[in-house]
Amino acid sequence: VQLQASGGGLVQSGGSLRLSCAASGSMSSIMVMGWYRRSPEKERDMVATIIGDGTTNYADSVRGRFTISRDKNKNTAYLQMNSLKPEDTAVYFCNVIFMIGIQVEDSWGRGTLVTVSS
Repeated sequence: VQLQASGGGLVQSGGSLRLSCAASGSMSSIMVMGWYRRSPEKERDMVATIIGDGTTNYADSVRGRFTISRDKNKNTAYLQMNSLKPEDTAVYFCNVIFMIGIQVEDSWGRGTLVTVSS
């Protein structure tokens, strides 16, 4: 399974960006899609996840500002990021947990850079 992430870029503090992650390849079903981020100061941390029934989970630092959603027909997840802060600057990675038959696998995208200027 390949993940194609897009939407990163440079934005001023308080601005918005929307990330997209499209999954393609052989898979029976997608269980979880999520966004993670890594900055020079931190390890890769979970930002937001969405499971098959639409249940979402957010890191405390982004709750209320970021929204994750998913288009099942397109196997695509989105991360709408509002009220961005300089501390949101990081490389954002998309992750998918999926099934092939009865086997559970996961895949990571390459990452897209988000830079928030103060």
